Amino acid sequence: MKNQTLIQYFHWYYQEDVKLWARVAEKVSTLVDLGITGVWLPPAYKATSGDTSVGYDCYDLFDLGEFDQKDCIATRYGTKEEYINAISTLKANGIATIADVVLNHKAGGDELEKIKVRKVDPQNRKEFISPVIEIEAWTKFTFPGRKEKYSSFIWDYHCFSGLDFAANLKEGGIFSIQNEFGEGWEDVPSKEHGNYDYLMFNDIESRNPAVRQELKEWGEWYYNTCGMDGFRMDAVKHISHKFLNEWIDHMKNTLKREFFIVAENWVVDNVEDLETYIELTEGRMQLFDSVLHHNLYVASQEHEIYDLSKIFEGTLTELKPCLSVTFVDNHDSQPLQALESYVEAWFRPLAYALILLREQGMPCMFYPDLYGSSYKDKDQNGNEVEIELSAVFELPKLCVARKNLSYGIQRDYLDHPTCIGWTREGIDEYPHSGIAVLMSNSGPGIKNMEMGLKHANKTFIDELGNITEPTVVNKDGWATFLCAEKSVSVWVLKPD
Repeated sequence: MKNQTLIQYFHWYYQEDVKLWARVAEKVSTLVDLGITGVWLPPAYKATSGDTSVGYDCYDLFDLGEFDQKDCIATRYGTKEEYINAISTLKANGIATIADVVLNHKAGGDELEKIKVRKVDPQNRKEFISPVIEIEAWTKFTFPGRKEKYSSFIWDYHCFSGLDFAANLKEGGIFSIQNEFGEGWEDVPSKEHGNYDYLMFNDIESRNPAVRQELKEWGEWYYNTCGMDGFRMDAVKHISHKFLNEWIDHMKNTLKREFFIVAENWVVDNVEDLETYIELTEGRMQLFDSVLHHNLYVASQEHEIYDLSKIFEGTLTELKPCLSVTFVDNHDSQPLQALESYVEAWFRPLAYALILLREQGMPCMFYPDLYGSSYKDKDQNGNEVEIELSAVFELPKLCVARKNLSYGIQRDYLDHPTCIGWTREGIDEYPHSGIAVLMSNSGPGIKNMEMGLKHANKTFIDELGNITEPTVVNKDGWATFLCAEKSVSVWVLKPD
């Protein structure tokens, strides 16, 4: 089976002259050459901040850049027609589209409503810190620009469990809406802050059967309109897992097809939380391995102090490799974002070798690592900062090595704190396949590793060019492999 490789085809500050949907279609041949099999695209629907929005402050799920709403027709990324064309172009080239699905919240209501709420302690959302009070809130969504096309459903306060702003009081906070579904929050996987149902904006109330039905009908419409192959589920630890199970089953059963589904459950210090989520959802979704991302980040910070032999310990990739989607960074962890934990530049080639060239996990690359990016934003102190993210020079070669060479039996040599490696023996279906990888976070590295008897007496070279001298596999299938200081070498068969 061909190795699967994903790419997150956007980042928080995407601002190139070419709109993203057009750029996807324009660059599809490059993605094919790199062996990309799935492209994760950002939220495609109209957001409350209009055509400047990254997409996560979603307003109207049925507006894919078609209606004059929020002072724009097209979204930040383009029009509905351009989005559908991007998906069709990817599909025609054998690449799946993974659409971003945000079912946790809505933002930018059209009308104020008088509603009853209780304020809660932000650090313990189970604790009320006010009596029942009446406020005015932007909880009614009528989507006047769409004029009931595709759906006539009106969202009102019965559709939400909480919000963060009382308009009449001009007061922020976390307010629990007192409605027929209960005075408190939904049962969600995360118990942070007592209950982490509430994240931001107007929190969707999935205990309301009308809401569940509307979101199922939207899912059907979305697929029938666009034809995506899978979904990336946003912020799942804040959403009822029972509802998400129900939504996924409805999509698969109604549309009579399987979807690739990966969920974001941001946990960096406790893989048991990820395992528990897999149990709650009964394996319906793969999960991003945020614990491995954190390990990569810490390794890049600590340099030679970090014990590379433990890089996979306590990760989802170690425990549930078939359900793990690995990544180096994403839009939340990039510089100046809320979960900033960006892997340092020197370690990025090593990190990518760790996720691209091993058997375990399905890797997902990050847009700036392929193309580079520069942007400005304010830091936590309000100072404007200019960020320059360089493309990872080695990344295209690592991708092609995954596409063509990284197959067969894997032999691990994760046996030294500053120098680790592994080999893949290769398979007959991929001529010339088989690789050896060696990396060091300290001085130059050297290790004897087994390639297998099929490679006896064959010459290997470092595809990345960090080591210039070749090495020859002996008659028993073993060879001595090298890597330079704080670098990675990928050894491949020398061309005839």
